[in-house]
Amino acid sequence: MANLLIVTDQASDWQQYFPSEQVISVDQYLDADWKNNHRSLQVVNLCRDYDYMSAGYYCSLMAEARGHRVIPRVMAINDINQPFLLSSGLLKLNKLCKNTETIACKIYFGRTPEPGLDKLARHLFEQFMVPVIELEMTKGQGQWQISKIAPFPFQDLNDPEQDFFIESLELFSTKVWRKPKQEKKYRYDIAMLVDEEEKMPPSDASALKRFRRAANRLGMNLENISPDDLSRLGEFDGLFIRATTNISNYTYRFAKTAEKMGLVVMDDSESIMKCTNKVFLTELLQRNNVPAPKSVILQSFDPDWQAHLQQHLEFPMVLKIPDGAFSRGVVKVRNEQELEKEAAALFEKSALILAQAFMPTDYDWRIGVMNRQPIFACKYMMSRGHWQIYQHHNSGRVSSGGFETLDLKQVPKTVVDVAVKAANLIGGGLYGVDLKEIDGQVYVIEVNDNPSIDHHVEDAFLGDLLYDRVMTEFLRRIQMRGF
Repeated sequence: MANLLIVTDQASDWQQYFPSEQVISVDQYLDADWKNNHRSLQVVNLCRDYDYMSAGYYCSLMAEARGHRVIPRVMAINDINQPFLLSSGLLKLNKLCKNTETIACKIYFGRTPEPGLDKLARHLFEQFMVPVIELEMTKGQGQWQISKIAPFPFQDLNDPEQDFFIESLELFSTKVWRKPKQEKKYRYDIAMLVDEEEKMPPSDASALKRFRRAANRLGMNLENISPDDLSRLGEFDGLFIRATTNISNYTYRFAKTAEKMGLVVMDDSESIMKCTNKVFLTELLQRNNVPAPKSVILQSFDPDWQAHLQQHLEFPMVLKIPDGAFSRGVVKVRNEQELEKEAAALFEKSALILAQAFMPTDYDWRIGVMNRQPIFACKYMMSRGHWQIYQHHNSGRVSSGGFETLDLKQVPKTVVDVAVKAANLIGGGLYGVDLKEIDGQVYVIEVNDNPSIDHHVEDAFLGDLLYDRVMTEFLRRIQMRGF
């Protein structure tokens, strides 16, 4: 469990706020004899000065050396003070209604009272994780540009600013003032990100329950959090994403923020970036000689893309939008008319789309890979009368084929070997590799960074052991980081 500690230049800095034993001076924290009994500590460094070799700088430096999670981190302190960041390009704030050429405001733990800047405030905090940021922007040629971004000492806040500051700090971590009630004390806490509104989540309710039980058996607490709980990440030692990932949605934001705070994250932001874009995967597999369906990347700005495509692929063929999931954004085209129509629709969503050879099979293999080792194997049958596993009907209903879960020893060795090779190109996280097997030849269709693990499906052979393996990997990684 992460315990929160506030470090200031001197104890008197905090006298205007609620008394708390969780506030100490930087001298106390830097004292070589200072000890704490906490297994995991979240340090909020509120020193006035973060300049190189200042007390505030050393506070963050020593916190990282001691294995404590700290904001701001030393890298953030260095980054926010780099001049090149001050000319970081034009901001897309055209909808910001301001009858002025300048804006000056402060950002408190990702929040600001300045109307219209909520998204930017959150983005800048996630990038730098500095408690209070002073932001200045100027308007030139009809667009806004950052002219100043710097840490601001909370000691210099006026009364209204102090109220907003403490409210933001409380939202960032309510543990400053009160400890959560728990019936049982666990050694570590892991946040499991789920979206109750998601229609096709990667794990059903029964599987999520089994993940929690597995964590408890290992002495860890696994707690569901929602897309609205970004500010709670400081309470945890790890983040387990069980919501469909995409680089453009909240899952990537959660992964990046958790990584900056030093949490163990599965799956990590780099895996999300690599796996959720099929164009990237295609290039990656080709460059590393991993067998995959013959593919052509199509560019909307290339006037000759159709001629180029038909030189390499024959009809029927499959078109894919780069970041589709669960068979969405994947269409089969049988002739030039269908190609032109479907490609035009996909080009409206992405400048690049992927065309692949149509390779019909009765089923796809799915090999689960974690920490560079295979952990489960399934056959996913095609939906009845359809060429894909998932069939999306006009009514909004989604149907799917059956499945068969097997012992890895029953899977052809080439299928497992190719799956592991493909997953290892991404990283050491948790992946689901989809493959086709035709006449003894194996082809990688895609690598999923957030594979489905449902009760009675992927766990049908291993049972609870599958959940134990995933949670054991979290425990191993947390212990390696010295939390």
